Amino acid sequence: MNTLSRASRATLVAATAALVLSACGGSDDDTSSEGTGDGGSSDDMTVTFLPKNLGNPYFDTSSTGGEAAAEEFGGTFEEVGPQEATPDGQVQYINTAAQQGVSALVVSANDPTAIGAALDQARDAGTKVVTFDSDTEPQFRDVFVNQADAEGIARAQVDLIAEQIDGDGQIAILSASANATNQNAWIELMEEELAANHPDIELVETVYGDDDDQMSFDRTAALLQTYPDLEGIVSPTTVGIAAAARYLSDSDFQGEVALTGLGTPNQMREYVQDGTVEAFALWNPEDLGYLAAFTAHALVNGDITGEEGDTFEAGRLGEYTVGADGVVLLGDPFVFDADNIDDFDF
Repeated sequence: MNTLSRASRATLVAATAALVLSACGGSDDDTSSEGTGDGGSSDDMTVTFLPKNLGNPYFDTSSTGGEAAAEEFGGTFEEVGPQEATPDGQVQYINTAAQQGVSALVVSANDPTAIGAALDQARDAGTKVVTFDSDTEPQFRDVFVNQADAEGIARAQVDLIAEQIDGDGQIAILSASANATNQNAWIELMEEELAANHPDIELVETVYGDDDDQMSFDRTAALLQTYPDLEGIVSPTTVGIAAAARYLSDSDFQGEVALTGLGTPNQMREYVQDGTVEAFALWNPEDLGYLAAFTAHALVNGDITGEEGDTFEAGRLGEYTVGADGVVLLGDPFVFDADNIDDFDF
């Protein structure tokens, strides 16, 4: 598959070199400064990030980007969230944010509809709602910041696994939760891509690790026991691919069963270096959080409304345009391998 151009890659390397990977805290009794739910200047703008769950390295990194953006535009940043990636776990934090009158809520949704009523109440209270990473149904938010085009993400992963198994054999998918919007969209498109362009690759099963390390590890073991002729695994989730790599690296399947998907360089470096994983893909989650925070800033300031064609400045990332259905696209996925993985630190 095509990776970024030399100029784009240089930009990405420069951007990621300065990453700070300190996790942002949050708890049930977390309190924040009173926000400006009906707008206000950057000086009193409060932006609350609500990831799928806390303690996830991917979301730690996206929150680092969100906090950096808030510092640049002079707002107040907070991260809250459940320990487990469930929609019910997110609802209480949405309700609290609405009660506190935060200016903007930036959410990675655990379900496209289950948190919708709570988000509607928050918006009725004057809070702007930005989804990122995993969307809700469009009526429940103002803008969705998409990490990459869904077709591009799906195609990248299929191309990678096809290359690694020489276009022939059985593969399986290790996903996050069964109702994760982004995962399901990518899987559907991967199935279409396989059927259209890779007739000799058979997708035997899709299993779900619920973005839990141990469950994903166990699902990997079960796949390999169930399908002795399995040639490869695609895991479009950072928790899943790292757990699967850990299992493979300490088994007889290392180097025999290919593994690819979406992961972070810091999680996957040792598995690339020891030969367990040849290549995988991802966007820069720090940039995703950074862009999501600047999108929230533009909404609160009234620079955009979420209508197609709206444009706004996103700090060091430059100008962005809102597309159809209120979607802002970060960019194309990037492929990490042994030749470049040491250039990145996130």
